[in-house]
Amino acid sequence: MSKKSKRDYKVGYGKPPEHSRFKPGQSANPAGRKKGVPNFKTDVENTLHLPVQLSEAGKTKRVSTQQAALSRLKQKALGGDGRALDRALKLASKQSDEAESSETAGPMDAVDHAILTAFVEEVLSPLQSSPAASDQDMTAAPLSRSKSNGSKA
Repeated sequence: MSKKSKRDYKVGYGKPPEHSRFKPGQSANPAGRKKGVPNFKTDVENTLHLPVQLSEAGKTKRVSTQQAALSRLKQKALGGDGRALDRALKLASKQSDEAESSETAGPMDAVDHAILTAFVEEVLSPLQSSPAASDQDMTAAPLSRSKSNGSKA
């Protein structure tokens, strides 16, 4: 079969019939996604912020859906429901872990700053200052890294 006959066909792989091809300037989905249509995350956030009426100790008050759900979880956990207690403890643990991680990620103190400055002066400055020193350091660096990482080179 010649190359010319392979190119002459009008319909086939990668060449749909001309009547069903998109016209120039035509899109596959001309209407597209509607503007302002919320995604699932937005729906969940909006739902959790909706106010609901909650009666507590004989008084009715308006709170967010999220607060009402947490209040119900607290009531069930204190009432002896084991699953609710387990869920409440997991939420409390997660919350305390997040609080601790945000405290440790605060600004650097003077000691940390001094350590980083010493590292830059000792390790990075020789690499940037002389090309001959960087060649020597580069040959020794992979060996020291492979030993410290525990990988086999």
